[in-house]
Amino acid sequence: MSDQPQSSASDPIAAEPAKRRALLSAYDKTGMVELGTALVDLGWELVSSGGTARVLSKAGLPVIPTVDVTGFPEMLGHRVVTLHPAIHGGLLADRNDPEHRADMDQYGMVPIDLFAGNLYPFSSDPSVELIDIGGPAMTRAAAKNHEFVTVLVDPADYEVVLTELRETGDVSLATRKRLARDAFAHTAQYDAAIVDWLDDQIHDEAADSPASGDAAVDVPELPETLNVSATRQDVLRYGENPHQDGARYSFSGDSCWDSAVQHGGKEMSFLNVYDADAAWRLVHSLGEGPAAVVIKHANPCGAAVAGDITSAYSLAHECDPVSAFGGIVAVNRPVTHAMAEALSPVFTEVLVAPGFDDDALLLLLEKRNLRILTAPAPNIPELDIRTIDGGFLVQTPDVVNLDRSEWSVATDREPTDSEWSDLELAWRVAARVTSNTICLVKDGQAVGIGAGQQNRRDAGRIAASKADGRAVGGACASDAFFPFRDGLDAAAEAGATAVIQPGGSIRDEEVIDAANEAGMAMVFTGERHFKH
Repeated sequence: MSDQPQSSASDPIAAEPAKRRALLSAYDKTGMVELGTALVDLGWELVSSGGTARVLSKAGLPVIPTVDVTGFPEMLGHRVVTLHPAIHGGLLADRNDPEHRADMDQYGMVPIDLFAGNLYPFSSDPSVELIDIGGPAMTRAAAKNHEFVTVLVDPADYEVVLTELRETGDVSLATRKRLARDAFAHTAQYDAAIVDWLDDQIHDEAADSPASGDAAVDVPELPETLNVSATRQDVLRYGENPHQDGARYSFSGDSCWDSAVQHGGKEMSFLNVYDADAAWRLVHSLGEGPAAVVIKHANPCGAAVAGDITSAYSLAHECDPVSAFGGIVAVNRPVTHAMAEALSPVFTEVLVAPGFDDDALLLLLEKRNLRILTAPAPNIPELDIRTIDGGFLVQTPDVVNLDRSEWSVATDREPTDSEWSDLELAWRVAARVTSNTICLVKDGQAVGIGAGQQNRRDAGRIAASKADGRAVGGACASDAFFPFRDGLDAAAEAGATAVIQPGGSIRDEEVIDAANEAGMAMVFTGERHFKH
């Protein structure tokens, strides 16, 4: 190729074979016939095996079977097909190295100039038989030798390479290097999926096996190594601020955002996606009934459950209409025309829902700046990962336990049925608010949320101020214990008659006494829900 390194006059490059050779072997055969046809038209010869060879031959293309190259048939149930020096020598040979050329001549190996292939879809149905060996080996060999070999793992790149071949007769070094990078990313992601699968198996088997007698093995939830491999799915409008670049990546291609559909509005920015994800997760944690949330800067400024989705949205918006300006709305029911009418007068950045009635979508599309998204329900992440200098902080996800049998009533008075309902909602919402937080709820509506404060008293004051008298007879949730009785007193002053908190303070008795003095019911959950 024209941009390959040249040897000295005393070390001439061996003559190119009469035809360039391409090795085609792919599980996903999308575009393979078109690629093979174009290469043959350009004077190349094709080598292939198995299903790929059959597809190419059926299309009338001349194909050299790998058995004719290696001298060995496919064996061991197709586990060994291309693992042979004739294949890997052709892929790995340095055309400028005299020793390589001598070995090629001695053993009759022909250089391979292009490899196109992709791997078994391991993640679709993990098993030992879907652990590809020959595919990654050929991919890595071709990518390593990208100075001479073009490697293709994505059918979307076939036409890029064919265009260069048609226009210049060569594939540029810049393109070969970029394709090599993509090939190594492809195999790295594949290997990471296998490691994750084996980690899950080892964890599950160890957890089920007694170490001695009837004692279960203590298996850590966090793996010894963390293999992070992610694929860029979207280039975002910008990052957290307009001067920053932003993109969305997914680990395994099963993110709810991979299949979300945007019906209208501007391109999504970093914060649009971040806040929409927070809203979508929260609304799906609020129970089975119609629910709506409003998010601003990753914190809820409104949340409600009601008998219908329009009422739920209206109540969520009423929690803090000032903060809801420019917010993100998520609902867990299809958007009706009535809800669309209620939302239309409010400046909203993003609306996420499982669906939209036709007349509701038509009405919302009139708001040109509103990003309208349909998305499937979110997944619970296996791990919560955050970046720090030179690495990650990793933890298991914070799952909110709503099993009342594991809670305890710490006061003389038990909560009433209506108080229990409000306590549960307040606890669900508080767990998703930046700490320190106090959340006030009345009749299925969050009426005051104090978020992200350095002390609990200020969080309580903010929540009470926003509630403005609407918390009377309702519930108060604190994401961590009250260190002093002043937090409990503030909840009573706001009108709350029931409190839910983790408990565990050295001053619990002081706080319990304060609740009893006020005639309040207080529940200890035994778990805090800090969120940073």
